Amino acid sequence: MAICITCTHPISHLYTVYESAYNLRLEQCSKCLKFADPYVEHDSLTLLLDLILLKREVYRHLIYNRGTEPRKALRKSKTGLEGSQEGAHKLAATKNRQREKDRWWLILKLACGLITVDAFIRWAQLNPQISADVSRWTVETNIIFLRILIGCLIETFAFHGGVMFASYFVLAFSDFFRSMRGTSPIEISGVRQQFKFSLIPLTIFYSSLTKLFLLFLLTIWRPSASKPGGSPYYWDPSYYSSSLVTRALEIWDEDKLDREWVVRNVLGGMATGFGLRVVLDCHPVFTTVVILVGWLAKTVVAGFLKNWVGGDEHSGDQWMAYSIP
Repeated sequence: MAICITCTHPISHLYTVYESAYNLRLEQCSKCLKFADPYVEHDSLTLLLDLILLKREVYRHLIYNRGTEPRKALRKSKTGLEGSQEGAHKLAATKNRQREKDRWWLILKLACGLITVDAFIRWAQLNPQISADVSRWTVETNIIFLRILIGCLIETFAFHGGVMFASYFVLAFSDFFRSMRGTSPIEISGVRQQFKFSLIPLTIFYSSLTKLFLLFLLTIWRPSASKPGGSPYYWDPSYYSSSLVTRALEIWDEDKLDREWVVRNVLGGMATGFGLRVVLDCHPVFTTVVILVGWLAKTVVAGFLKNWVGGDEHSGDQWMAYSIP
């Protein structure tokens, strides 16, 4: 069942289709009296932009409402299985199983695409000279890229496994606490009512789009680390009389600030935590704990893989530095 992207109240249908697929009417939520999901009328580019901007409503649309069948205004009389209540339940169960299969297939496709992009970004960071000159691509480079791709795949499985493991205990604790308080089923949000563990990896992959998009741009258009004369960029301390301000601004010097590390670790962690908070519907403290458990599992696995993936100690240390989600 779909949910309202504003108040998460369950709703049977998001829109009604009349004579053609383009002639439709959005359904109104019975609780907040707003349109249940206006994103059904938006194109994929709008969804992608709002996803990069970390809008809560687009997460709810993509995770819970994507692929929901509309209500058809002009329908023939129900026959066969749809005619009885038992047949309607069987039909609904069949649709739910098919929707779960479609969700796992979408997760697989997102995993293949995003892990490949992440592997290319990691490879470009570990081999900046080769990535800047395509003509230097050799068989040995292919082997290095294949190792990085396998390393990214194993790390992704470790991170998702740690997150799902922690989410299971967080949700169990939340349900136990709710039962102790005597919360009625009516008070439980639609997000928790429609929750399935397959939504966790889907949410993580959607959340990684922001991080990978910015990292991919930094990989293609690398910032210049020096002025035209050859000297690196520095903040001019003569403009500021306070030494505290000068030291704070020196953090942004080109030889001290690692933009890739900031985007991958800080922005990537924030985006993943935001997405998990939407799907788990719990306090941010619990979401932080889930992220830390996933990060711990990924870091342990990266420690075993760094020498094999990097090939030497320096590259292995760089691999570890970028292994935080």
